[in-house]
Amino acid sequence: MTNESQEHGAARRPVEDEVDVVAEEAQKPAKGDKEKKGSFWKELPVLVVVALVLALIIKSFVVQAFYIPSESMENTLLTNDRVLVNKLVYHTRDIERGDVVVFSGVDSWDGEFQLEEPSNPVAAFFRWVGTAFGIVPGEKDYIKRVIGVGGDHVKCCDSKGRITVNGTPLDEEGYLYPGDVPSSEFFDITVPPGRLWVMGDHRSVSLDSRAHTGDPGGGSIPEGQVIGRAFVIVWPFNRFDSIDIPETFAQPGLQALGGAVPLVAGFGMAVPLVLVRRRLRRRR
Repeated sequence: MTNESQEHGAARRPVEDEVDVVAEEAQKPAKGDKEKKGSFWKELPVLVVVALVLALIIKSFVVQAFYIPSESMENTLLTNDRVLVNKLVYHTRDIERGDVVVFSGVDSWDGEFQLEEPSNPVAAFFRWVGTAFGIVPGEKDYIKRVIGVGGDHVKCCDSKGRITVNGTPLDEEGYLYPGDVPSSEFFDITVPPGRLWVMGDHRSVSLDSRAHTGDPGGGSIPEGQVIGRAFVIVWPFNRFDSIDIPETFAQPGLQALGGAVPLVAGFGMAVPLVLVRRRLRRRR
C-alpha cells in the first residue's frame, strides 16, 4: 500500500505543477497588452499637440469661447458666464446695431479688470490655453452691445430719457439692467465711418464708449478691432441661451442715415451722369 501510495503521489505531482504554471501564465500580462499600453503613452504627446493645433485653428478663424469677467453686460450676461463667439459672421454680413460683440482694446481702452502677468513661460502657456477655451478672461477683450454704426447720429437723451439713433428712440427695457437709466451721461456723436458706438447693458457700471469720448473717434471703436459676435451662452448649463438682437433695433427709422449714405450718394452722382449722356446722344 505504501508503494502504491507513493506511486500515486508521484503521479499527482506533475498535475499540480501544471496547474501552478497555468495560474502563473494567466497572471502575466499578455505581450499585446504591453505593446498597446506602450503605444498609447507614445501617441499621447502627439494627440495633445494635434488637439492644441486644431484648437488654435478653430480659435483663430471659426469660433472661440469667452469668459465674462465683469458685471457690465448684466443681466444679459452674468459674471463667470461663458459665451461662444462667431468669428466668421462678419465676413458674410456687416456688423449690425444690437449685436453683442467681443473686441480687442489693445493700445486703446484700459481693462475693466486687471490680471497679473504670468511669472514664467509655462504659466503664460496655460494662460493662453485657458483664454482659448474660455476658462480665464482675456485682459484686453471687451464685450458690449453695438448701439450705433458708422454714419449714425447717436444721442442721449430725448425728453423721455431715451437714447436716440438717427432721431429714433430706442426702447431698451428688454435688455437694460433693472433700475438703470439708458445713460446718466449726456453725449451727442455722429459715429465716424468704419467705427462703432458700443455700450454695456448694465449702464451704471459699464466703462464703454461714454467713458472714452475724449479719445480719438470720440469714444467709438474701430470695426477692425471686433473679434466676433457673441451668439450663445454655453456655461453654466442652466443659463444656456441664444443671444439675439432685440426688436427695438429693427425699427425702419434707424436706417435713415447709417447704411443709406453711400447708396444715396451713389444715386446722387449717377443721375447727372445719365442726363449728360442722354443729351450727348441727342446731339449726335
